[in-house]
Amino acid sequence: MSRPAVVQVGAGLGGALAALLLGRAGCEVRAFEMRPDPRRKGYAGGRSINLAVSARGLHALELVGLKEQVLAISVPMRGRMIHDEQGRTAFQPYGTEAAHANHSVSRGDLNVILLDAAAREPNVRFEFERKCVDVDTGAPSATFEGAAAAETARGDVVLGTDGAFSVVRRRLMRLDRFDFSQDYLSHGYKELTVPAAPGGGFRMEKEALHIWPRGGYMMIALPNRDGSFTCTLFWPHEGENSFAALAGAADVRRFFERRFPDVAPLIPDLAGQYLGNPVASLVTIRCRPWHHDGKVGLLGDACHAVVPFHGQGANCAFEDCVVLDACVRRHPGDWRATLGEFEALRKENADALADLSLANFVEMRDHTASRLFRARKTVEKTLYRLFPGSFMPLYMMISFSRIPYAETVRIARRQSRMIRAAAAAAGAAAVLLLIWLMRGY
Repeated sequence: MSRPAVVQVGAGLGGALAALLLGRAGCEVRAFEMRPDPRRKGYAGGRSINLAVSARGLHALELVGLKEQVLAISVPMRGRMIHDEQGRTAFQPYGTEAAHANHSVSRGDLNVILLDAAAREPNVRFEFERKCVDVDTGAPSATFEGAAAAETARGDVVLGTDGAFSVVRRRLMRLDRFDFSQDYLSHGYKELTVPAAPGGGFRMEKEALHIWPRGGYMMIALPNRDGSFTCTLFWPHEGENSFAALAGAADVRRFFERRFPDVAPLIPDLAGQYLGNPVASLVTIRCRPWHHDGKVGLLGDACHAVVPFHGQGANCAFEDCVVLDACVRRHPGDWRATLGEFEALRKENADALADLSLANFVEMRDHTASRLFRARKTVEKTLYRLFPGSFMPLYMMISFSRIPYAETVRIARRQSRMIRAAAAAAGAAAVLLLIWLMRGY
């Protein structure tokens, strides 16, 4: 019996892990990527150079034997370090245990690790600098162009792991009854680098995600192994405090010294970086169905791109890969059943993560600096310590458990109702006690 043949479009993070798992499941995988091979020419991903790997991603990496290798090149982030406009800082731990940490890792380094592991599988083959220009949903097949002549690759299934602007998805969008939406934030992002201190030390707290919340916009910074930090500015495209408002070097320096006074001195070439680095957009993409006739399927950002404010994009894609692998093994050779079950298991959770990510943007930029926010987080952690089997804060469920995203929302709502009911009961009891005491006078 011949191996199931998979033509895969895209070999980024999710694509590389998908190829690895499909290869180990017995599929013959040809994976095409339009970018150069990062193992030979360096990473040129066009996206943020850092990401945060948490419980879901670590579980996937552990299944393929790569967890420890990735942890060895990462920096743990155990909480948020909040920076106010006077340069004062306040640390907010993510959780209550040593395992409650996100891990900052280079997107390029992680991609290389996954590609190397997948390429060691004898039935997995990568071809780089090959751009997908068309997909035949009936054959199924995909046509690629590159330095060599165009080639049409045929298989039992075409799998689109080609990101938010997926060519495979665009082909599915021509079919009848295909739903699609893309929603851009009014904010974009730009990256800057805080260099390491002399000797390779860190100029800020190492094991933290740094946040400069400014109400309506913010800046964050993730640590790198070499002692540097990658800063990401999340600002409106237009308006008073926006990318459009800063046009010259003097404006840039003046703005940072006023709004980010503690980080401005740490970036010697601040104006040069700011003016030289591009502004990128932030988009949420939803669609359905994720598959067609058992011949074409989508995975990762190709069917559910989310904004990065929960740090779950890569983790979600890795979880996709694990679920797809299980479906492949339950329905060997039956791609209609495989892709149908995969979508049934993942669509609701991808939609929930999209909503959670948008909500967390507002929380990060507007609320993390407030006393009320800190008090609420303290109450949540206290309840978690007192009732670890019955209560878990939403953020911890998302980052430090593998509870399905949609279920975390339902659990958080139930917990919120319970807390409100308990608070109301406590308030009523306090009033009754006060009345009883007053009767004694």
